[in-house]
Amino acid sequence: MNPSTLKGRSLLTWIDYTSEEVRYFLDLSKKVKEEAKKGLHKTRFRGKTIALLFEKRSTRTRCAFETAFGEEGGHPVFLSNQDIQLGAKESIEDTARVLGRMFSAIEFRGYTQEYVEILAKYSGIPVYNGLTDSYHPTQALADVLTVEENFGNCRGKRLCFVGDGRNNVARSLMVISAKLGMHFTIVSPRELWPDDELKNLCETFAKESGSLLSITDNVEEGVKGADAIYTDVWVSMGEEALKAERVTLLTPYQVNAGLMAKTGNPGCIFLHCLPAVKGEEVSFDVIEGPQSRVFDQAENRKHTIKAIMLATL
Repeated sequence: MNPSTLKGRSLLTWIDYTSEEVRYFLDLSKKVKEEAKKGLHKTRFRGKTIALLFEKRSTRTRCAFETAFGEEGGHPVFLSNQDIQLGAKESIEDTARVLGRMFSAIEFRGYTQEYVEILAKYSGIPVYNGLTDSYHPTQALADVLTVEENFGNCRGKRLCFVGDGRNNVARSLMVISAKLGMHFTIVSPRELWPDDELKNLCETFAKESGSLLSITDNVEEGVKGADAIYTDVWVSMGEEALKAERVTLLTPYQVNAGLMAKTGNPGCIFLHCLPAVKGEEVSFDVIEGPQSRVFDQAENRKHTIKAIMLATL
């Protein structure tokens, strides 16, 4: 693969990238992390700027983009929806055109996938999806890096997502797993299964990579043999009114010691994109226990985001 083909490209979802390109991002992430561990400080973003657009609150995404960009000599500018119009008084298209003339890149974290797509279409610069209701691609890359740090190449490993199977993290993990040949299972009540359109698309990727994709509402069947169990909050941002309904629906899918034991794999690790509601989607003893790798994941957000920006800028 020629890395120069990545320059100037946006990351809206991993659907747009080949398996070889995703692998390049992973390998670069490992190199970047090693540089950080050695205390090597470079200035590869010197003279560059990035606009960080946030409709939704953030800890890991904001800190990862700001520190990764700033440590490389670049200048990040944080803009919430209190700071700019973002589709209110000014259209998204016009905002994109203006920012595209002032910045080297844009990151967007918000609700609508359409917004990040419009920014990419009209800005003329790389745009990075820091989370929408549909996809969370930077999180998924950090997740795969964490899997590979524990097990080596992710091809043939078994990742199981338990909980809200149609949320942005589950959807992104399905895409990236299908691209890389990692087996992926969603264990979720039928009301929260991902749409058939995405599943069918991922099946085409899986046929090329050798990935096995499955969706089930049977916990015991779904988690058996898993190398990694992953969960996320039961109520996503913007869905707070559904809390009581989700708790009732998803309580049988809580990740606890009993569920981890059902994998039959004592080496199985636990993953969560954070923040977590301990005692709801995951029990305290699991997330704080020896199988948990959630803070490795959190750190890896930074290294993978830096790699994405280095490859595309």
